[in-house]
Amino acid sequence: MFNLIIAAEEAAPSSGGGILGLLPLVLIFAVMYFLLLRPQRKRTKEAAALQGAIQVNDSVLLTNGILGVVTGIEDRYLWVEIAEGVQVQVMKGSVGNRVNLDGTPIVVPKAPKASKKSKKANADPAANTDVDPTKDKQ
Repeated sequence: MFNLIIAAEEAAPSSGGGILGLLPLVLIFAVMYFLLLRPQRKRTKEAAALQGAIQVNDSVLLTNGILGVVTGIEDRYLWVEIAEGVQVQVMKGSVGNRVNLDGTPIVVPKAPKASKKSKKANADPAANTDVDPTKDKQ
């Protein structure tokens, strides 16, 4: 009986192993990186930049929804005035966003990314076919 099992294992074709067997695992890792890990790292960097840029008299929105004005900064903590004469000490990590005094977020405009076409246009103005020098600007 054992001879039949050994003979059946020897006669079974190989599954093709090697690199093609690892391809699904590599694809799964790549998808996980681009969908989960990379955006999380970006959010972490943005949060660290926000926490480092906070100054005294900045209006902040804490992650628990409280609005206040920063009155003091320590190593890892901030003193935030949430009402007249009421100050609380919070960790820098609890700051969700810098806001205007009315509670609207401060929007920092992002610089537009220059495309290859616009780089060529800036390098050689005569090659730019999008701009007609004979037209008057209104």
